[in-house]
Amino acid sequence: MFGAKRNPAGRPDAELVVWAVAGDRGAFGELVRRHGSAVRALLRRMGAAPSMADDIAQDAFIIAFQKVGTLQDGAAFLPWVKQTAARLYVRRWRKERRYDLMAETPEPESDAASSHHGSVSARIDLEQAMKALTPAQRLCVSLCYGAELSHAEAAEALNVPLGTVKSHVKRGLDKLRAELSAAPQPGSQTYG
Repeated sequence: MFGAKRNPAGRPDAELVVWAVAGDRGAFGELVRRHGSAVRALLRRMGAAPSMADDIAQDAFIIAFQKVGTLQDGAAFLPWVKQTAARLYVRRWRKERRYDLMAETPEPESDAASSHHGSVSARIDLEQAMKALTPAQRLCVSLCYGAELSHAEAAEALNVPLGTVKSHVKRGLDKLRAELSAAPQPGSQTYG
């Protein structure tokens, strides 16, 4: 259908989406190559094991391939596929009933304190800081900030009250700020 002269590498997402809608599988393949790691990283931050993140990301891209013609703005491909992946993860999460967001969960022990003992210059990144959150906080923060769902959309996806999502997001963000501000900054020196 399309000649070998059409090269999707380096093209903007919006153009690749137009080509994919027209049936160019290579263009869609470029979108998957370009954004696959970001989708898997979001799923891992939400709490998915690496193999589950791979499976759900693959399912999200299959759905995206089937529905790419419904995407209004091709430049919004990445947020759109992230939302698809996040919703798939939430469905699986709800089905497996791993955590009960309505129950108060104990705060986990922070790894930050123990990691500072080994090396004062140890740097905590976002992935490490996310591990300090409870599973419910991690899921809600990831849905609202990683998958760009509104609090109401996250509450609907999780089938919990809006206040519960807002509470988990606020506590999670507070904890992330504390974890990240406690981390030594690159190039900073301590004098004693």
